[in-house]
Amino acid sequence: MLSAHPLPQPQRVAAWAAAAVLAFTFALPPAYARSGPDSFAPLAKQVSPAVVNIAVVRDVQATAETPPSPFPPGSPWDQFMRRYMPRENGPARRVTGQGSGFVIDPSGYVVTNNHVVGEASDIAVTFSDGKQLKARLVGRDDKTDLALIKVESDTPLPAVRWGDSDRIEVGDWVLAVGNPFGLGGTVTAGIVSARGRDIQSGPFDDFLQLDAPINQGNSGGPSFNMAGEVIGVNTAIYSPNGGSVGIGFAIPAGIAKPVIEALRRDGRIERGWIGVSVQPLTPEIAFGLGLPTDQEGALVAQLDPSGPAAKAGLRQGDVIVAVDGTKVTRLRDLPRLIAGMKPGTKAMVEIRRRGASMTLPLAIGATPSASRAEATPVPPAPRAVEPVGLALAPLTPELRQQLRLAPTAHGVIVADVKDGSEAELAGIAVGDVIVEIGGGAVSLPAEVERAFGAARAERRDSIVLLVARHGMEQFVAVKLPRVSS
Repeated sequence: MLSAHPLPQPQRVAAWAAAAVLAFTFALPPAYARSGPDSFAPLAKQVSPAVVNIAVVRDVQATAETPPSPFPPGSPWDQFMRRYMPRENGPARRVTGQGSGFVIDPSGYVVTNNHVVGEASDIAVTFSDGKQLKARLVGRDDKTDLALIKVESDTPLPAVRWGDSDRIEVGDWVLAVGNPFGLGGTVTAGIVSARGRDIQSGPFDDFLQLDAPINQGNSGGPSFNMAGEVIGVNTAIYSPNGGSVGIGFAIPAGIAKPVIEALRRDGRIERGWIGVSVQPLTPEIAFGLGLPTDQEGALVAQLDPSGPAAKAGLRQGDVIVAVDGTKVTRLRDLPRLIAGMKPGTKAMVEIRRRGASMTLPLAIGATPSASRAEATPVPPAPRAVEPVGLALAPLTPELRQQLRLAPTAHGVIVADVKDGSEAELAGIAVGDVIVEIGGGAVSLPAEVERAFGAARAERRDSIVLLVARHGMEQFVAVKLPRVSS
């Protein structure tokens, strides 16, 4: 209890200062009271026996030289074909690789990355005590880069348990264990640097970013919280030289655990699918499509004609803003929402089409198992389209066959893009196929040139193109140079 008698001035100041420090200390949230461990040795000793080294052998198809080009040797089109045309396969050869993994069940189930064991013909698992066991692949998922393998052991194996990655905060301590550069079991420590990182490796990117040193060979290894629980599967690094620069990425346990459970149960992952390819909706593209420039959602760039979305009435250029009442604010929200639904589920999809809102019912389908073949176009004699910096060529039936495009493919090929031009700034690249411009289909370079000219005459700021690249279509907004008065 404070005295009612006033203290001398210096003592009053000291008392107030002490009271302020005391109040601030008690006001701090519990997280500030945490401190790093004096040593990570007890934790490392606890979890390391369950972390394994994985050695694989796989047969790799060698790549032969590009087939001879029909263009004059040394010409720009000959060089283009040699760079972009699909190559013929040569004889297979055997290669070896290494990675990391961790045991999640004493009976011998081991988690790792798909890129560590995918397509492997032989898998060997080595434990920290030197014991080596052969493994078989239970299942793998290339979308999340996860895989589950199984070893057989006469005795129960040391195992670790999953943690709750949703409770991990930026700044929390983590311990990474793995097999960097094939050296053997190695432990590194650091903190969670960021959450929700999208590194463009797949449709479900939601990585934890770690500053614990992670190097080549750590792939598939675990990151632990201070309770010894797995909160992430180390998968990728950002590095200009192949070594750790303090930026590593781990698949959160909240994503990995259900995938691994499904692989253990079924040997495969069955995800929802509606048959659309989507892209971000930029203000320039939104304006060109007659939408508010601050419109959120996922822009439908391409539809599978036999997919659920097309059957439900969705069109190219629609913007998906919600699925069953859940908003789609970022591009990656949509694939996660759809993938999380079981095939056969009925869903209501809210869209914006040319400024109008509508809701369409559709039935979620199952992801097709076979992937479509990709093709890369090669341009014939080009025609310059100024002033946006494009050189275009028509897509002839002979080229469709030569470039392995569908007989119904239409558009004009981008033969060249001028450095620093508006087309280059918009992301258009040599080999792209312009399918539509300003909402109208094109098949000749002159049609593209006329559309650009008409847009400039109307003093428009930009025009939207529908561009096909490697068999996928997307919208691109190209800014138009001002017409001099």
